[in-house]
Amino acid sequence: MKPASQPEPSGTSGQFTTTHWSVVVAAGRRDSPDATAALENLCRTYWYPLYAYVRRRGYEAPDAEDLTQELFARLLEKDFPAGITPDGGRFRSYLLTALNHFLVNEWKSRQAGKRGGGKRLLSWDELGAEDRYRLEPSEQMTPEKLFERRWASALLDQVRQRLQTEYAAQGKTQLYERLRPCLTGAEHLLPYAELAALLGLSESGVKMAVQRLRRRYGEMLRLEIAQTVSGPEEIEEELRGLIAAAAG
Repeated sequence: MKPASQPEPSGTSGQFTTTHWSVVVAAGRRDSPDATAALENLCRTYWYPLYAYVRRRGYEAPDAEDLTQELFARLLEKDFPAGITPDGGRFRSYLLTALNHFLVNEWKSRQAGKRGGGKRLLSWDELGAEDRYRLEPSEQMTPEKLFERRWASALLDQVRQRLQTEYAAQGKTQLYERLRPCLTGAEHLLPYAELAALLGLSESGVKMAVQRLRRRYGEMLRLEIAQTVSGPEEIEEELRGLIAAAAG
């Protein structure tokens, strides 16, 4: 199935209902191609935080792969874990709750051979899941803390990729690459005078370009967060949680 296109919420309640998670919430357990496509898009974007969580819970890599795949398969088939339905709130919180319920039920049934029949949504050989997990900090970090941090990383990576694509479409790849450090910390950004010489701009032009990039980054960050919450009133709170998780 092709991933759902990226909706563009404006903050109004009418248009917000076209975001990924709100489409899933609105559909509930009803058969809806749009909701299935939206959920698949979300799963493809945020698979690694789940995998890392399962690994940190003590499961071996092959089991973590199977469990993550099977959870996605059941969600896409509307076979939600018992007592858990997408009835609002944030996709992040829903997904972790669903995973915990799924792991409890899986533990009870794994000897019965009930696992492995679901749809294979992700190709682990291409994703290099375990290679990524080996790079995780060896310090003591709870599965929940690791999940939150990797969720923040996945979301921010998605935003930066979309921003890079947007600048490339405008023929501004070099500008984006030179100014990209200003998104994560000005300490790695070259002095404006040096950037001006490299980009053929005035120093004031560089300052304006930096402001525009940061402003667009903030807009796209909120657009991406909107894909994972069920209403516009949740965006700012989720943003605060994202910043805390990324900094933690």
